[in-house]
Amino acid sequence: MRVCIDIQSAIAQRAGVGRYTKVLVENLISSGHAEDLKLFYFDFKKAGCPFSADNLELKPITYVPGRIVQKAWTTINCPPFDFFAGKADVYHFPNFIIPPIANKKAKKIVSIHDTSFIRFPEFTEEKNLKYITKKIRETVAKADKIITISHFSAKEIMTLLDVPEEKIGVTHLGISESFKPEDKQEAFLKVKEQTEISAPYILTVGTVEPRKNLILAIEMFEKMKTFEGNLVIAGMLGWKYETILERIEASPKKNKIVYLNYVPDGLLSFLYSAASLYIIPSHYEGFGFPPVEAMACGTPVLSSKGGSLPEVLGDAAEYAEFNAPDQWAEKADQIIDNSSLQKELIDKGIIQASKYRWTKTAEETWQIYSN
Repeated sequence: MRVCIDIQSAIAQRAGVGRYTKVLVENLISSGHAEDLKLFYFDFKKAGCPFSADNLELKPITYVPGRIVQKAWTTINCPPFDFFAGKADVYHFPNFIIPPIANKKAKKIVSIHDTSFIRFPEFTEEKNLKYITKKIRETVAKADKIITISHFSAKEIMTLLDVPEEKIGVTHLGISESFKPEDKQEAFLKVKEQTEISAPYILTVGTVEPRKNLILAIEMFEKMKTFEGNLVIAGMLGWKYETILERIEASPKKNKIVYLNYVPDGLLSFLYSAASLYIIPSHYEGFGFPPVEAMACGTPVLSSKGGSLPEVLGDAAEYAEFNAPDQWAEKADQIIDNSSLQKELIDKGIIQASKYRWTKTAEETWQIYSN
């Protein structure tokens, strides 16, 4: 069986779908499927591929920019994807949309990670919203199988896109084995060496954009009564980030709010481990990597109930309501000040996080390719 995976997102993005695609492919390779894979991508600038393995087939297209082909797919629905990618038994498109494809016999699989673009269109970049909205129903119609990352997202896809249950496969995402509890003091020293953080801190990780509800995190931090440390926001700047940075600048606690931008995996485990509390106030998540990673590192989690978060985090997290900064502040203070509650959340969190491993995600994805 020859499986062609469109890895463009893994080259263009370090977070979100790009991270999913990159780590999925790495684990498919490490689990013995390298010789069965063909990795397709546009590489007009000859930046190279993030994957290498014996017997791995790479299919870079260097003679035309991908953005031009993407425009043609959007406007005139051609040329077909397999004109560039060549033959395969299975084509997997990890980034929501199936482009035009001529091979009618091949199995077409698409990953639709969530339906936030339908539930919360105001949180989706206008250009992306227009493209996904235009193409999504055509995609679900032509897909032989839709992969999604939580049972919550599966129900959303069934309800909002009229997809039968049997057409959807759920593969929970995984986390790296590198995320594990580190000694708090040693972790803090490593964080202090590489960042501007010099005090105990509350952490949130994710792209800086409206959907992540970071203004609530700032309001919570301002209202906390007993915590004297920092609020650390780590993540790349996304869409409409300006309002969030302006709100940080206007905060009476702005000198205690640290923005780190993107944090590489080598530092991230220590950043999680040294935190007093991890918070995720998001309006909507299809899965949510960071709170699971924080749990794996032995850090208690305070979460919203946005999207799949209650399913993924279970009873290993504390929860607070949307747009209730007083409640968030009270719960955050309570968790940090109550050592027995901290221990309970940490112990449950480590067990909960152990359920999510990329090796399992890769195995379940391969089963969907095969069936």
